[in-house]
Amino acid sequence: MNERHAQLSFRGLGYYVPAIVVAFAVLIAVFLADVQKRRLEEEYLRSFTTEQLGLLRARLQGNILGNVKLVQGLVAAFSTESDMAPPRFAELAGRIFRQDTSLRSLAIAPDFVVTLAYPLEGSERIIGLDYRKNERQRAAALQVQELDRLIVTGPVDLVQGGRGVIARYPIHTGKDNAFFGIASAVIDLEKLLERSGFKNDMRIALSISSRAHDGGPLRSVFQTGSAVDSEPVVMTIDIGHEIWTMSATPLKGWQQPSADLGRFRGGLLLLAVIIVAPMFWVGYLMKDRHRHLLALQDREERLETVSQRLQLALDASRVGVWEYDTETAAFSWDARMRKLYDIAPTQPVCTYQDWRAALHPDDLEEAERNFASCLEMEKPYITEFRVLRRDGIRHIRAHGMTYRTSSGAKRIVGANWDVTEDNQLQAELLQAKLTAEAQNRALEEARRAMEHNSLHDALTRLPNRRFLDQQLALAAADDRPLTLLHIDLDRFKDINDTLGHAAGDEVLKQAAGVLRAHVPAEDFIARIGGDEFVLLSRREPVAADFPTLSARLIEAISEPMAIEGHDCRIGASIGIATRSDAEESAEQLLVNADIALYEAKRRGRNRVEAFNDELRLRTVEVKRLSDDILRGLERGEFRPFFQPQFCAETLEIVGVEALARWQHPTRGFIAPDVFLPVAESLNVVARIDEAILEQALFQILRWETQGIGIPRVSVNVSCQRLHDENLIEKLKAMNIRPGMLTFELLESISFDTADDGLKQAIEEIKGLGIDIEIDDFGSGHASIVSLLELSPKRLKIDRRLVQPLLGSTAQQSLVHSIIDIGKVRGIETVAEGVETLEHAELLRRLGCHVLQGYALARPMPAEDFLAFAKARSWMPAERLSPAKAS
Repeated sequence: MNERHAQLSFRGLGYYVPAIVVAFAVLIAVFLADVQKRRLEEEYLRSFTTEQLGLLRARLQGNILGNVKLVQGLVAAFSTESDMAPPRFAELAGRIFRQDTSLRSLAIAPDFVVTLAYPLEGSERIIGLDYRKNERQRAAALQVQELDRLIVTGPVDLVQGGRGVIARYPIHTGKDNAFFGIASAVIDLEKLLERSGFKNDMRIALSISSRAHDGGPLRSVFQTGSAVDSEPVVMTIDIGHEIWTMSATPLKGWQQPSADLGRFRGGLLLLAVIIVAPMFWVGYLMKDRHRHLLALQDREERLETVSQRLQLALDASRVGVWEYDTETAAFSWDARMRKLYDIAPTQPVCTYQDWRAALHPDDLEEAERNFASCLEMEKPYITEFRVLRRDGIRHIRAHGMTYRTSSGAKRIVGANWDVTEDNQLQAELLQAKLTAEAQNRALEEARRAMEHNSLHDALTRLPNRRFLDQQLALAAADDRPLTLLHIDLDRFKDINDTLGHAAGDEVLKQAAGVLRAHVPAEDFIARIGGDEFVLLSRREPVAADFPTLSARLIEAISEPMAIEGHDCRIGASIGIATRSDAEESAEQLLVNADIALYEAKRRGRNRVEAFNDELRLRTVEVKRLSDDILRGLERGEFRPFFQPQFCAETLEIVGVEALARWQHPTRGFIAPDVFLPVAESLNVVARIDEAILEQALFQILRWETQGIGIPRVSVNVSCQRLHDENLIEKLKAMNIRPGMLTFELLESISFDTADDGLKQAIEEIKGLGIDIEIDDFGSGHASIVSLLELSPKRLKIDRRLVQPLLGSTAQQSLVHSIIDIGKVRGIETVAEGVETLEHAELLRRLGCHVLQGYALARPMPAEDFLAFAKARSWMPAERLSPAKAS
């Protein structure tokens, strides 16, 4: 199709080719005719201009010669009368001037000096003029003598004013015809030109210029108002000393339009149209004819394509086409229709009776009624019925449309196709739909059950955390009162650990039943995880009396529970938070209830605490302190303070303990008991330990360069630090000298329940040459056997055992026993909390190896310790003197 349209476009253009060729030829002919016309016009103008210029030249030249001839008579008379008196000269000159001439004045100059002039009036200034001394006229005057003939020059600016042409004659006198002088006749240039016909309103543009024979500047003689065009007609006049050049062109130039040029071109254009227009019209008719032929061909091809598609569609869909003639009651069936109704292909004509005989008896009446109604009402025929064939019953769908022929006969045309498979498929789909609907109902019931399960705890059947979040979101949407009770079961972990998780689950079920029984129906109770429950109430706090309700809940939960034959007792801690500000979010209220619960546990458990401003301020303080701790770690604000450790026998420094201090930018130094609990909740104690360790090792090396040798430095190591997977690699990278570093492990780490990983980490630390020291030994957190299995280097006796030594012999025996145990196992003992020198002396007698306490030295910064170690001010005088002497 696209190729034929392309050919159509090309062929359509081809029909205009003859017209285009003729138009081009006519255009060339018109152009040539116009050029010829303009050339003839230009030749006419040049001929006219030449004729006019020739007339003007002849007049000008004749007037100049006429004036010259008049003066030549006077010159001849003067040659015979060289001593002519002025009256005589005036008489002769007057005769000349009385004639119609262009002469302006005459002058006789014997020996180039003017002695006679006519008319004398107005010429007084030239009497006595010596031409030989006049720069402007000397050359022409001398040329007259030299050439001995008439010399005409001009135009010149006259002494008397104006411009003129000067004719100079040589005068000869005597028998020997000797040179006497010259006669000068001044011809008025303006009058000469006017008499010769030179005016501004001439029919041509004209200019006259003058140039001397021997060169020199070009001078303008005459110029019309209209400028002379290029390529003018040129004529010259030789006036003797100079040559006048006359240049002329038509007034409007050579390219001026002819009066009949427009009519000429109009005629050419009309002729071209008369020739070309029929050619284009013929081309258009040919193109239109070809376009109609192609359109007809295209429609035929489309009709053929549609017919093929229709045939393919009928073949693919197995649709039979029929037509019924109401007048003859004859059916016109195609081959597919015969196959649908099981009619033999050889049967020449199918009738209404053939169709009726093929119908199923149950559908016969309905099918005939529909067919008759369609014929009578002339409406679309749409129906479905069954037919009986040799291979069984088939379902037929029929569509038809009534129309009338050009003669007015009524007919109906339509199509039939077998829809047996469609009906079977529809029946199957209907059954599938019913099955799917039943499944959807089951799925919906399952979804509702899943939704219920997703919002309820599987163990206690109470609402879960997700359900609580939904209720909190709804509660945030209005301004009604909102109170939350955060309930946590006490001693639940003990039951889980002793009786097992099954018993723990039974406890949770019974606790949930207690809560469900004692919580008012309008309140919402949910289990949010583990042994935690939350009660949400929208009641007025005063009327509800939530503290009393909480006390009843604690009392009910504390009742003994029969679990697997055991009477189990648990308790509960409850935190209460009531929304006091409409802007306070439900999420924040839950946080407040959790804070109140934490406070209840901190105060001994099995009690109720309500969130208040004091708790809020404490929470804000903890939050601020947490932010400051994290910021302090980033800025390096945690510094070690060093407390010396002394040999009990010699009081020499045998080590230092690096104690963490926080140099807060606004609050100064903060002790560990203030920031360590918050740091533990932030899980950053290990980072503080690492920072103190790095600074302590740096100071040890620095003190050595100052001449102070400290055998070892002790640093505290938290349980978090020991569980650091990268701890060993970091310690290896520090290249720590064996024995230089001691890790103090708190007895509260509970080595009885220490896992294998913790014990392995301690062994690897010892393998790096780092000593292990048990801090706060004797505080009772772990068995002596489990502690000694670690084989520590030193035991650090807790200060609570050291401080009462002076007044208690039993306490002295206990400390002495610890020291003896250490000696038996080869473990050194360090006593901390040595407050007085009496303590120091007593511990020395008991056999303690190392002393540490305020009696000898307090913790101090690195610079202060350096000065302290150098001064040795702690030594008694009797020991200090020999040292100084040495």
